[in-house]
Formats: sequence, structure tokens, C-alpha cells
Amino acid sequence: MKLFLKRIYDLKYLITLLLILESCIVPFSPPEVSLDEQYLVVDGFFNVGGNDSSRIELRRTQNVNQTDQPLIETGATIVVEAEAGGSYPFAESMPGTYLLPPGSYDMQDKYRIRIKTGNGQEYLSDFVTVSQTPAIDSLTYKLDNVQNAMIFYVNAHDEQNKTQFYRWKFDETWEYESTYSSALEIVDSQLVSRKENITKCWGNKNSGSILLGSTVRLSEDIIKDLPLNTVPISTNKLFRKYSILVKQYGLSRTAFEYWTELSKSTQLTGSLFDPQPGQVTGNIKNIADPRNLVFGYFSASTEETKRITISPNLGIYPRCTEPDTIPVQCTGFPDDPCAFNTQKLLLTYWGPRADYVLVATPDCADCRTAGGTTRKPSFW
Repeated sequence: MKLFLKRIYDLKYLITLLLILESCIVPFSPPEVSLDEQYLVVDGFFNVGGNDSSRIELRRTQNVNQTDQPLIETGATIVVEAEAGGSYPFAESMPGTYLLPPGSYDMQDKYRIRIKTGNGQEYLSDFVTVSQTPAIDSLTYKLDNVQNAMIFYVNAHDEQNKTQFYRWKFDETWEYESTYSSALEIVDSQLVSRKENITKCWGNKNSGSILLGSTVRLSEDIIKDLPLNTVPISTNKLFRKYSILVKQYGLSRTAFEYWTELSKSTQLTGSLFDPQPGQVTGNIKNIADPRNLVFGYFSASTEETKRITISPNLGIYPRCTEPDTIPVQCTGFPDDPCAFNTQKLLLTYWGPRADYVLVATPDCADCRTAGGTTRKPSFW
């Protein structure tokens, strides 16, 4: 009986303790999450050597709970200044994107960026030295049967053991086709052959994640078989032809540390311009008010690139619903010019006397509906 009463007492104590603990649990939200200030975000670098333009993108932060697209910062003035004298202005090529054409710059000089936004706020970075980027030795790939994906790797080295800190970006391009081919269209109430080929398209995507590597703990400055991109076969990017352009940059230690911390912060958000759960600021500051935070790191480096193109024929031919048929009926009257008043695309003639036309929905016959373009890349 005493044992039974003791167990009852223990159970009451446990329930009381749980109620106390429950009453102490409150949602925790770090200060950064609730901030509504729209801080400036600077993404890009000064391409001191290379054939590509220097590119700076300006955006504004948003609350981490927001789902709207980030605000684009337009109408800003951006200038790169050399410590030894001289300035290099950027031009806004499209809203929020600023470009500086390739040029000849002093590799031994130091540089900083000055930004003046449309609301009169001015931002300035520290002077940074130029990081000389070693060449990319090779790009390799391997089919991973466990992940059912193709993995692409990068190899590089610096014989002088000076780089040690690396960052990569990549652009991937792939060729794909629609299930059906639309060979006919209506022009001025007439059934004619389609001039533009909307069956074959090319998709393109830029790397969104932060890709870093370091050899500081190695005896030699060698990057060997570092995985950069994993392409699942299920995406069908590998069905026809696939190409990846890898861009390599040398970083200073401080720049590497910044991008490392930022990569931890963006693991749950996706990219620098997505809502950030924490404050990871860089070497750019507001001149008038240091409390007005700036997200981004200005660096100057040379750029090395390398492309690899493969045709692995991995995936499946795109499937779609069976095409329909509609009769060929054109009266020619203005109020009823043709029976082909349909949202579907015209494929080809059908029947012994071509009395019908095969039709299909745009997502089955127009490759552009998948986000690609019919313009063939120059490197294809």
C-alpha cells in the first residue's frame, strides 16, 4: 500500500513539473529575424584580370519570415577606387545590376568600392589587395549510382602555395526538347508552316550556393576532385547535352572567413539575397552611420574559367498526353476566320486527305514553357 501511494505521489510530482516546464516555454526569435530594416546587400567582385566584366548586384534585405522577392536597388552610383589613384565607374545594365567592362588594372595596387544609393546614403569598403587566381587544371565527372546523379569535380593547384583559399561559381546549360513538334501555325487567318523551331530549347541556371575550398591544412596548395555540382538524372538535364562553365577565384583569408560564415547562415535560405536569419556583415560600411548595416564583401581578384560539355544520354524522353485532332475548316469571313481558334498548338496535318490537324497543349509542344530559350548558345 505504501509503495502504491508513493507511486501516486511521484506521478503527481511529475505532472506538476511538466506543467511548470510547459509554462516556461516561449517561442524564441533572435533580434535579426524581427527586424524590418531593409539593409543594403552587395554581391560581386572587382575582376582585375579576365575577359568578363566586373559585376555588382545591389538588393535590400527583408524579414526572414517574408516571402516576397527582395527589393532591387536601382539608380545607385558605384565606383572602384585605386589606392594609388584612379577610379573606375560601373554602369547599371539592368535594374540592380551594375557592370564594369574588362580593362587593364595594376595587380600590385589596392582597391576599394564606393557606393552611393538613390536615397543619398554612401557606403565604402576597406582597401583590399588583389588575389591572383591559379588556373583550373581540369573538370571531371562521375556517375554516382547511389545518388542516381552525375557529380562534377574541379581540380586546381598553386605551385607557389600562395592561394590556399578558393571560391567557385558555375553556369550550367543543357539542351532539351518538347514531347511533340509544332510544325504549323495561323498567320493572318492562314494555316502556314511554323518558321521558328519551338521543339528544341536550351535551359540555363547559375549556381546559387556558396562554394568554397581551402588547402591551408595541407602540405601543398592542391585542390583535387572537389565536388562542385550534383545533377540528378531525374532532372533530365543529362538526356541530350549538358555543359558547365566553372569560374574560380582566389580569396584572402578574411574574405574566406566571411563567405564561410555566410554559407552557414544561408544553408536554410538558399542565397545571399534571401531572408537572412543572422547578421553576417563584411568589409563595407555606411560612412555616416556605422550602425546602418551592409551585407556583402568587396574583393578584387583575377578570374579563371573552364568549361566541360558532355552527352551522357541519361534520363527519359519527355512524356505527354496524346494529341487531339480538329477538322480543317477555314471560311475566310472576318467574324469566323478559321476553326483553329484554340489555345492548343498545331502539330501537323492528319488524315488521308489532310482533313484534320493534330493539336497539343503548349507544355507538350513548346519547349519555352519549361523556362528555356530557342536561341542556341554560341559555345554549343
